[in-house]
Amino acid sequence: MRIDYGVAGFGGVCPPEGDPPHRYVFTVHALGVDRLDLPPDPTAALAGFMVNANSLGKASFEARYGRGKK
Repeated sequence: MRIDYGVAGFGGVCPPEGDPPHRYVFTVHALGVDRLDLPPDPTAALAGFMVNANSLGKASFEARYGRGKK
């Protein structure tokens, strides 16, 4: 699955330099399967559907992050 960085995988948070801290919500799912049955380059919608369809439970937490001006 491609992300906003144009690559497969997690790119991390990176708000614009000098912006006030941005709010990020991370959600972790406990899945009832060892792996999701996804094609090699799934859409985010398909991946999200499969995660939610196989979720036994989930927990979320919020973090704030900003980058000061250099």
